[in-house]
Amino acid sequence: MCGIVGYVGKRNSQDILISGLKKLEYRGYDSAGVAVYTTDGPQVQKSKGRLANLESKLGEAPLNGTIGIGHTRWATHGKPSDVNSHPHTDNSQKFSVVHNGIIENYIALKEELIAKGHVFVSETDTEVISHLIASLYQGDIVKTVQAAVQRMTGAFALGVLTEYEPEKLVAVRLSSPLIIGVGEGENFIGSDIPAILEYTRNVYILNDGEMAVLTKEGVELMTLEGNFISRELFHVDWDIITAEKAGFDHFMLKEIHERPKAYRDTMGARLDPSGNKVVLSEVKMTPEQIRAIRNVHIVACGTAYHAGLVGKSVIEKLARIPVETDVASEYRYRSPIITPETLVVVVSQSGETADTLAALREAKRCGARVLAITNVVGGLGCP
Repeated sequence: MCGIVGYVGKRNSQDILISGLKKLEYRGYDSAGVAVYTTDGPQVQKSKGRLANLESKLGEAPLNGTIGIGHTRWATHGKPSDVNSHPHTDNSQKFSVVHNGIIENYIALKEELIAKGHVFVSETDTEVISHLIASLYQGDIVKTVQAAVQRMTGAFALGVLTEYEPEKLVAVRLSSPLIIGVGEGENFIGSDIPAILEYTRNVYILNDGEMAVLTKEGVELMTLEGNFISRELFHVDWDIITAEKAGFDHFMLKEIHERPKAYRDTMGARLDPSGNKVVLSEVKMTPEQIRAIRNVHIVACGTAYHAGLVGKSVIEKLARIPVETDVASEYRYRSPIITPETLVVVVSQSGETADTLAALREAKRCGARVLAITNVVGGLGCP
């Protein structure tokens, strides 16, 4: 899981990118980087380690420009290092890319591009994207990104800049979360809403298979095929403090101390005045549908899986129906027995765990009723 942020407007983009990355550092902290388009052309600065390392470099050599992209990384392909950090560029340094996700066919694309003379400097799958875009570019960055996406398989949220069209920031979402922040004379992209809340509370939440073209004058939404989309802005009315460390040294310590409050906040609004009934208004199931459930599958990864083990014990004790708890990465490969009477409960703290989302899609394909539990305001990333 990585975090991306982008800005186009009138202000110094470096400061806004760093501010956004601080809000997203929980998504990855083995390296970070930014690309800013300055009067001297595109400039990239990146560093292994925590975001403070990047800040130190930028403090010594600031990048001044009004459009840029940034990234905080949790390594999937290639060890944590300066060279493997994002943003990635092509050999001409004309195209810059930040990416959250995995390009599954990157080896085949890389071999094809190497045969055409491209020289790669990193071990990442993401570098393939910048080279692929450069190889396809014919004067229109939007059409080029659309063509490149057709060649890639996997999951990705992208932020793309090119020196040839320095007023545009192109964003793409496919199976990785991405939001667009809309301001006055400035616009933003981010992996999560807290990255841009300091600057705007008006956002578009991209759906899978959608992209956006940002300039300082406005935002255009479209499908990956180029069909324009009309959508109402979503106004964020929740407090930014919910996404910050609130004075604790790190997020884990904050979460430990917040457990009693989190439990009260979560359950308090779910109890009717008598306190004897739990209200789950988002669950659109009739009493008849609930009574028709014959078994439950709880599917999750990591600590969410362990929460599922607790859930299994509670559900079997109270409801007296069988419950299976599965690690999401194994679920679809074991050919689970799924019927219309199966309730599949997928659990993901972030709402974007790739294996859990894959299990969700498999359960829906097999005809199960699916209930998703996530801990993200607005339910980002978890359909």
